[in-house]
Amino acid sequence: MLKNIDPLLNADVLYALAAMGHGDSIVLCDSNFPAQSVARKTALGKLLRIDGASVPAVTKAVLSVLPLDTFIDDPVQCMAVVDSPNERPEVQHEVQAVIAASAGAEFLLTPVERFTFYERASESFAVLACGERRFYGCFILTKGVVGPEE
Repeated sequence: MLKNIDPLLNADVLYALAAMGHGDSIVLCDSNFPAQSVARKTALGKLLRIDGASVPAVTKAVLSVLPLDTFIDDPVQCMAVVDSPNERPEVQHEVQAVIAASAGAEFLLTPVERFTFYERASESFAVLACGERRFYGCFILTKGVVGPEE
């Protein structure tokens, strides 16, 4: 057990988050996402899991140690609803609220078409599967920088 680390963050997840560099991304996905097959294509090459936790809870845990990228326009992406790209399911509203509270209101979710999302996910550093069962609970977070001590 470590102090000041969210208990959802297991050793494998902490390793991946620490190994990521500026501009690397991590996928946080629901239980319906093809996580295993996509994870094999990532830089890490294996699937990470936090079973039994919702995507909003995992997002909060991840953002407790991961800064978001301020150098790009879309550091937080979500899978767009098929045939209704302007629709925002409740899980996306919840994750947006977590992001606003953890990282700042300027970080807005960018919807990405389903197959484009799969392609971007396969190019990410890692995939982290959650126990989320609600549809469209899939997100890509891009890591920013940790500045020097003041």
